Amino acid sequence: MADSTLSPDDAAAFRQRCVDFLEGYDPPRERSLENSRRFLLAAADAGLGGLVYPVEYGGAGLTKEHERIWRSEKAKYGSVDSDFVISHGMCLPVMNDFASDELKREFLPDVISGKTMWCQMFSEPGAGSDVASLQTRAELDGDEWIINGQKVWTTLAHHSDYGVLIARTDPDQPKHAGISMFMIDMRAPGVEIRPIHQIDGGKHFNEVFFTDLRVPKHWLLGEKNNGWRQATAMLMYERVAIGGLGSGDISQPIFDQLVKWARKNEKIDDPVVRDELMQIYAMETTKAMVSMRTRAEMKAGKAPGPGGSLGKLFGSKIHWRFRDIAQGIAGMESIATDGDAGGEDLWKLVLNSFQSSIAGGTDEIQRNIIGDRVLGLPREPAVDRDVPFRDLKVGTQRD
Repeated sequence: MADSTLSPDDAAAFRQRCVDFLEGYDPPRERSLENSRRFLLAAADAGLGGLVYPVEYGGAGLTKEHERIWRSEKAKYGSVDSDFVISHGMCLPVMNDFASDELKREFLPDVISGKTMWCQMFSEPGAGSDVASLQTRAELDGDEWIINGQKVWTTLAHHSDYGVLIARTDPDQPKHAGISMFMIDMRAPGVEIRPIHQIDGGKHFNEVFFTDLRVPKHWLLGEKNNGWRQATAMLMYERVAIGGLGSGDISQPIFDQLVKWARKNEKIDDPVVRDELMQIYAMETTKAMVSMRTRAEMKAGKAPGPGGSLGKLFGSKIHWRFRDIAQGIAGMESIATDGDAGGEDLWKLVLNSFQSSIAGGTDEIQRNIIGDRVLGLPREPAVDRDVPFRDLKVGTQRD
């Protein structure tokens, strides 16, 4: 990946290349997994997939500035590939950072093109916000790892071909040590996926059970027992992805939705509503500027840092405000439907907005990260920092 900044002429030429592709392809506005796959494959065939990743791994070998331009133009067509936010925003960069050259050559081209979808498996029934308390274990048996345990809240596991998982490989070390990261085949014997039915009727999350799952020895990502380093990197990528780098430009998508509904309900001239709309406009603008700062740091070659938690937490605060304003504007239409909403699913947006305070780390976790790593405040006391994991009473480990 080149580090040089594009000249104005080169930037304009690349932008036109993106525009030509998007206008010619004209991505459908309807969000679906199949539409996302087709779009990603077409973009990869046009040389617009995996822009910042090396050519030998299926990418285009271009710069962060190329990617920013591409995101900016792509965003004009809506969420054309949003189902792949974990696959591309989290698994792909972690694989690129920690997988062996052999694994990257074998797997990254299909990730970039959307031929395969990946999921992330960290959370467990007894290890949610405290991920380091995980109990899923991996034991080496000759040339294979044998994995047993359970993960939960795994997004799109039922559609994924592969996944990135962390498991305990040495219970005699403290809980943040003795953890390793693996890639696994989601279709392999020993993997059972149970979708979780949501309040809006969807099935987006899953429980995943592992019973004597056998994984090739070389599918270990990074170093054995140093998986917390990889996990931390992946969580930072996750917070950047969820925090909403978006197009890399300043935008106000929630404000736009609320304006549409204010017009529909003839409240756009209400001075109280107008004041609330401008509050959301200002909040989204600020969040976009924080995201642009994070993108600038990444463009300079820095891995995502704790600043990603700022965007993640502020995005949650925006959604809290969004729910209040939506209910004031649309009333019952913001929380229920009689089945004849004319395609205007505000109630779904409101219900799904609650996950912003949980997914990718709760608001409380983000505040702890910001306090510790951004503001330099003292950490909360931790009495288990040097205790071997097998001696801790965490999750279902009580004996």
